Amino acid sequence: MDNSEEVREFLVSRRAKLAPHDVGLPSSGRRRVPGLRRSEVAALAGVSVEYYSRIERTGLSGVSPSVLQALARALRLDDAERAHLLLLAEGADGTSTLLRPRRSTARPWTPPPSLHWVLDAVTGGPAIVRNGRMDLLATNLLGRAMHSPLYERTRAEVPNFARYTFLDDDSHRFYPDWAGAADISVAILRTEAGRAPRDRQLQDLVGELSTLSEEFRRRWSSHDVRLHGAGTKTFHHPVVGNLVLGYESADMLSEPGLTLTVYAAEPASATAEALRLLASWATTPPAAVEQRC
Repeated sequence: MDNSEEVREFLVSRRAKLAPHDVGLPSSGRRRVPGLRRSEVAALAGVSVEYYSRIERTGLSGVSPSVLQALARALRLDDAERAHLLLLAEGADGTSTLLRPRRSTARPWTPPPSLHWVLDAVTGGPAIVRNGRMDLLATNLLGRAMHSPLYERTRAEVPNFARYTFLDDDSHRFYPDWAGAADISVAILRTEAGRAPRDRQLQDLVGELSTLSEEFRRRWSSHDVRLHGAGTKTFHHPVVGNLVLGYESADMLSEPGLTLTVYAAEPASATAEALRLLASWATTPPAAVEQRC
């Protein structure tokens, strides 16, 4: 697959993030562009300037694993960026499909009953399943209640975090740190583009968001990537207010390409009490809610 343009933009963006002093080089002469020069990256990676320039020009096809690792070290790539570089190399050689089997995206995915059983067994916090395109595919009771704004405001059959974030102003209320949420959303999509370069639905989504959102276009051009993991996020729910939740994410081995995320509140915290209220709200019939109002 010809992903040379993606490779070039990624390498150039990583070079632009580094100054000579970041990698122990003296800063000499006036620089026309920010960041490291090609010659400096080549020297740090132990390859010729001509060879590195060819990589930026024509892509990673045929580049050896040792050179890829040398480039990752030279550009000070983090774990997510290093993984992305290797995926780009696999895609250039046409091996990514063989090395990383992916669930078919040609037809809608229906969660099996056993997955619903597992999600429903998580009763203390929200639990969700998403794919790399940021579609919200399955939840437990609290997960659906927490993300009720997405379900209520989407016109599609399946809510999509990226569309909600960039195309719905309500997201600025739901995510108190909207800029951080936007950065994460784009980084996840960019990572997925490296994993699944032939995903037509992903390409259509990126095209739609690029056309309709300047905020998305600017972030997409930065080529930042991200691995799922753990951390803390803050949400503002229209019914129970702020929720400060820790989370853990993991790939689903039974469904390649899907990620399970479980959220939890600090015990005895205001968020823990808010989750209890949210669970009560989620199980209260609409008629009962109207009678209280």
